[in-house]
Amino acid sequence: MKIAIFLFDGCEELDWAGPWEVLASWAKLWPDDGAEVFTLAQRDGAVSCAKGLRVLADHTWVTAPHFDVLVYPGGFGTRKQVEDEEILDWVRARSQAGVLMTSVCTGSLVYAAAGLLKDRSATSHWGALDLLNQLDGSIDIRAGDRFVDVGKVVTAAGVSAGIDMALHLVGRLQSLERAAEVRRAIQYDPQPPV
Repeated sequence: MKIAIFLFDGCEELDWAGPWEVLASWAKLWPDDGAEVFTLAQRDGAVSCAKGLRVLADHTWVTAPHFDVLVYPGGFGTRKQVEDEEILDWVRARSQAGVLMTSVCTGSLVYAAAGLLKDRSATSHWGALDLLNQLDGSIDIRAGDRFVDVGKVVTAAGVSAGIDMALHLVGRLQSLERAAEVRRAIQYDPQPPV
């Protein structure tokens, strides 16, 4: 089970690093489960994230091995991508190849622009729900849901919901017991002070 996490200029750090922590912990602590996680960028070179963190992806679109799951984070970088036919074609091709398409935050905007959410339920960051509806009015927008799993596509709301979605993926791809073990291992027990 190979899981790719897409990185791009303007991606929100925790939208990808939160799921990375969950999924990479699963892969490292339970290697017999056969999960492998890597980052992926369109091209070589440093990616500048939304808050200024610069990172290097493990692979590019050209060098990446086949993968079974794609995690597409959000961030203001997605605003340009909804009109970028090269990216939209790449997303469509992954979906048509049977990849489980998952998104965090405004990553769902790209999926909507690519047509992946037509007549499906989905969610996104609360501040982007109107834009999600503008991109595709057929979407059943689930504003109150932290994540929405409709089979071939899983969308999550912002930041911490991406962690919840990643734990859901562990449960879906392996078992609920394993997901609980991963949650405990990373001590994800949100109790915000405000």
